[in-house]
Amino acid sequence: METESEPYVRLASLRQLHQVMADMNAARSLADTLQTVADGVVSALGYELACVNLVRPDGDLVVAAFSGNPAAEALITGRVGSRDSWERRLRMGEQWGNLIFIPHTEGWILDDDDVPQWYTDGPAPRFEDEWHPSDRLFAPMYGGSGDELIGVLSVDRPRNGRRPGAWGREALQMYAFQAGIAISNARLRANMQRALVRLEREQQALRASEESFRQAFEYAPSGMAIAEMGGDQHGRILRTNDALCRLLGRPASAMRRYSFSDLVHPEDIGTLLRTSAEGGRAELRLGRRDGSYVWVSLRNSVVADAADGPRFLLTHVEDIEERKRRELQLAHRASHDSLTGLPNSAELRARLSSRLCQQRPQLTHGGALEPVPVDAAYGHPVTYENDFGFRADGTVGDAYDGYDHHVHTTAPEGQRDDGAKGLAVLFCDLDGFKSINDRFGHNAGDAVLIEVARRLSNGVRDGDTVARLGGDEFVILADGLGRADAQDLAARLRTEIIQPIRAEGRAVRVGASFGIGWAHCGMTADEVLKSADERMYVEKRSRPKQHRRAG
Repeated sequence: METESEPYVRLASLRQLHQVMADMNAARSLADTLQTVADGVVSALGYELACVNLVRPDGDLVVAAFSGNPAAEALITGRVGSRDSWERRLRMGEQWGNLIFIPHTEGWILDDDDVPQWYTDGPAPRFEDEWHPSDRLFAPMYGGSGDELIGVLSVDRPRNGRRPGAWGREALQMYAFQAGIAISNARLRANMQRALVRLEREQQALRASEESFRQAFEYAPSGMAIAEMGGDQHGRILRTNDALCRLLGRPASAMRRYSFSDLVHPEDIGTLLRTSAEGGRAELRLGRRDGSYVWVSLRNSVVADAADGPRFLLTHVEDIEERKRRELQLAHRASHDSLTGLPNSAELRARLSSRLCQQRPQLTHGGALEPVPVDAAYGHPVTYENDFGFRADGTVGDAYDGYDHHVHTTAPEGQRDDGAKGLAVLFCDLDGFKSINDRFGHNAGDAVLIEVARRLSNGVRDGDTVARLGGDEFVILADGLGRADAQDLAARLRTEIIQPIRAEGRAVRVGASFGIGWAHCGMTADEVLKSADERMYVEKRSRPKQHRRAG
């Protein structure tokens, strides 16, 4: 009867098997797929119990799904068996194709290993192919490649009580094969879903970070800009915030047409380039739309990509105009006379020293010592080249060495005007100033000094220096004058000074004595000033006293 009904049984089983396989591939999650695999063994293949043992990342196998017995399911689900124990089971027993059958006559040696298992009661076999409660049947499951073990199906107690025949074995093998593919696909989908969730979280975090950066950038109280770094467009502004646009008086659309090198003051371009290259900070001037310049503190951060290297600069621009103005005021106060606004004694000596070079000895060709000019402002030797490009020290010169900017200071020689021109130093001392202080008070004296300073400043050329040395003494530095030019300048200035001056509601007069000295390289600033001072006293004593009085 069984043989006659076998075709009908096979067709019904195939229909059930087809439906279970469809359910396996339609499961929504890995857990659903595993449970569907276990349930399908019971519903479609005719076994009373089924267990899905899934390979974990560490290689051991965990009971991931169970079907057919709630008590057994509660007992062993989630328990783990070592890979070594499972490998031992899969190597022993009878090979039924890809299936492993371990009869009860051999399986007793496995009772003490660590593989989770259940026990079912039942009578001893009454005939040869009857299923014994201690028989074990395993169906390994492999992934899509066919060589990676992903799990093992354990089945027990066929409903007909017999060991599976050829068709039953083939059905279980086929089912295990399809189950392995379904589990692999479900695991892949689960990994993809986790990756998508992780990616979405990362994108959300990135969007949040970008939004935070955008708000911090846009609403920062000081100027911010993003500029290109490297290539032909180095320094080109890509983006600016409102604070920077307001600071420079330029709209954002116009800012994108510029690079920082277009906006920086010409004297600060070197500072800007060094700052861009180093990703550091600097203080420089940036041009405003109205043509003026504003002092800023500029800080660059190089934003780099791990693969492509530096990509752009994040630039922070802070307005320091007020601080710079205070610094310049303090520097001006330190270098200028508080009453007249003229350069003071220290500033005068600094300007004069910068035009002089001192002398250091060097060996001549005959072995004697002769001086080598030394730049007083920098402390470095000044070298001169002959027509063949050789310096006095025997080395080959360079037309653009570091000291070619220095002009060697010479002066007219003797009393005759031979056309030579040099740096004239006019030492001016007011005549009759003390009597004004004594008669009319210091306020009147201060008014006289202020007016004399104004007249001296108006009487010289642009680039000449008028300084107040102290008291009623003034010094004029005038470069490029011959002896007659210097004398004419002194005469014109004296004429201006002796004109009446309004002080404290009255007109007063002062005279002026001038001594003309000449700056020579090799002299110190004090020596030049002393020479002019001595000549001034000679000139003062040589004039009649009545010509030197004022009031």
